[in-house]
Amino acid sequence: MFRLIRTVGVIIGYAALATTKLQHMKKQKEKLPTVHMQDTYISLMAKKWAGRILDSADVTVEVTGHNINDDQPVLFISNHEGNFDIPVLVHAIEKPFGFVSKIEVKEIPFLDEWMMQLNSIYLDRSNRRSSLQMIKDGVASLKEGHNLLIFPEGHRSKGQGLQEFKAGGLKIAKSAGVDIVPIAISGTAAIMEKYNSRRMVPSHVKVQILEPVPAAIFQDHSLDEVGQLIRARIEDALHA
Repeated sequence: MFRLIRTVGVIIGYAALATTKLQHMKKQKEKLPTVHMQDTYISLMAKKWAGRILDSADVTVEVTGHNINDDQPVLFISNHEGNFDIPVLVHAIEKPFGFVSKIEVKEIPFLDEWMMQLNSIYLDRSNRRSSLQMIKDGVASLKEGHNLLIFPEGHRSKGQGLQEFKAGGLKIAKSAGVDIVPIAISGTAAIMEKYNSRRMVPSHVKVQILEPVPAAIFQDHSLDEVGQLIRARIEDALHA
């Protein structure tokens, strides 16, 4: 219980502290000449926040694979085990990126403004119009040079195995003409979800950043076929 309380304190406390520096960071960001450099600069604070959360929760992260911070925008597609997926991925992935996130995240204190600076996009799953807007916003963000990450399962698996992928998010990559980078994450459900989020225990998490799927794949394959291919690659990596 102490570990849980300590980590929640870090999440809220560091977010509040970081927000006091946000205006200064915005001004510094505008001085940088490229979108990639601006995003990388803003992501430094998010990475510090994520690292402190993981340290407070006694979580270690092992990262392998195609982890390169270049200026080519991509759509990351990851499986979704637990609540700790977000700080783990922010910590693990070298490229700066925003999340396609559920609309409820806007209610978390201090977080919304940072989500916007990271070029994240909100999705209200109860509203079909919101889904269409998410695709439109995602395409525009990628074409501007930002990176995005989406959880195509839609909900946490809580360690119960890989769920079916929703192909809708792939429309973003297809319309924007960017590569897709699959990610296999394992071990986060053991931190909290294993105990119905009533406890938090030390854990070791693995993040595998798999080889990119080229944008040209959509020339010969449907959205469903690409979704199945990516899901199969992630599943193979999880069981390797």
